[in-house]
Amino acid sequence: MTAIRSNIFKASFFLGLVLFLSGCASYNDMIASYYQQISAGNYPEAVKELDKNKLLQKPRNKLLFLMEKGKASHLAGDYENSNRYFNEADQLLESGIGGAMDAMVGTLVNPMTQSYKGEDFEKFMIHYYKALNYVYLNRTEDAIVEARRITLQSQEQGDKFNDKESRYSKDAFSLMLQGLIYEQDGDVNNAFIAYRNAAEVYLKNKDQTWYGVKMPEALKRDVLKTAAQNGFTAELNRFEELFGLKYQPEQAPDGGELIFFWENGLAPIKKQEELFFSLIKGSNGDLFFTNLGGTIIIPFNHSYSNSNFSLNGVESLRATYPKYQLRIPYYSTATLSNGTEMLSFEKAEDINELAFKTLDQRFMKEMGKVLTRLAVKKSAEYVLRQSAKGNGKDGKDNSLLEGLGIGMQLYSLLSEKADTRNWQSLPANISYTRIPLKRGDNTLTLSLKSAGGTEESKTITVNGTGKIQFYNYSTLR
Repeated sequence: MTAIRSNIFKASFFLGLVLFLSGCASYNDMIASYYQQISAGNYPEAVKELDKNKLLQKPRNKLLFLMEKGKASHLAGDYENSNRYFNEADQLLESGIGGAMDAMVGTLVNPMTQSYKGEDFEKFMIHYYKALNYVYLNRTEDAIVEARRITLQSQEQGDKFNDKESRYSKDAFSLMLQGLIYEQDGDVNNAFIAYRNAAEVYLKNKDQTWYGVKMPEALKRDVLKTAAQNGFTAELNRFEELFGLKYQPEQAPDGGELIFFWENGLAPIKKQEELFFSLIKGSNGDLFFTNLGGTIIIPFNHSYSNSNFSLNGVESLRATYPKYQLRIPYYSTATLSNGTEMLSFEKAEDINELAFKTLDQRFMKEMGKVLTRLAVKKSAEYVLRQSAKGNGKDGKDNSLLEGLGIGMQLYSLLSEKADTRNWQSLPANISYTRIPLKRGDNTLTLSLKSAGGTEESKTITVNGTGKIQFYNYSTLR
């Protein structure tokens, strides 16, 4: 009997140790070689690293693989294949990821074992890269279709929340991009609508900011310009008052304009943090979780429990949750010159801010699921241990039940792991500027400056055609 108990304990301990050792590494640690190549600008090598990474080949990580493959291919200038991967990612999201079995796996083990479904802002970024790819491939109609899909994505995102005013229900940058694509196509009516929608997102707040981004002055000018071009006098007067800005008509540059996007730094990575809670019964009989300081109170989700649930078995809970870790960009400022004028960049999207705030917004809901799952596991352990004690009193061999109880306890403790996955090759932020072009060849100089004072420059040649053109440049370190 003792030998059986000992063997069961050893087997359980060994299983728990294996789970613990394999669970210590974060997602970023497990695909570090890929991100090293991305940061160093070795994009073809980064693509190869993705193909041989076993973690990203797993079905549950398919969306991540497709997004990273699309991004790496885009950076390498392979726009056809980039959109092939992004389109597959899009189709995966539209058809739905996961299901009842996937949810059950996450409940029994941990969220890291579930299929990755993507952060909300990551879904908008798919449209950004797809639209640019189509523009670079001279597939204007496809770029316009992608612009329209930004509206559908905004509607889908907005439908998820009742408190749309404070939640990330719209992406101002994506709406602004939509307007730029329409304007490039000469559709000033839809361009105005998109610019206006983007501006309205900022105007929801008194300081005209949205997730770390102050409304760009260029966007204000685009709203006024397209309102005037459409003859929308009432709208023009309204926005002049809202912006405190008087519209000044300007002659379009002979060679057109270049919309230059500067993608700087790398998005934050997710690490795991540990939190400790207790399950308490309130005065009205309701169950709720509270942390040690009593600053967090989360209701118990009864849908996860059953008639065998025992509060006696749940004393304290060790929960894991993802926590973003900031990666400070190497470059802090940049300017763009066409030889006659030098322009600064305005921030258009702050992925750092989006990542931290959207994770905070869903903390209560997701932590409630985590804690309820842990409580149910702890209760099952307690019931099993009590059954073992009962069998012992009847003179029966309780070694198996006792061993199983120990094994379940170790498994619950050591298998608990936060989901540290995210699309980590996204930039920390995106800034932009509109620079006028002359007809024919234009030599533009991008000047970059680091926080330590180091300066670098890059020369870009653009052929002015009289139309709006796009260009994106990445400094991913």
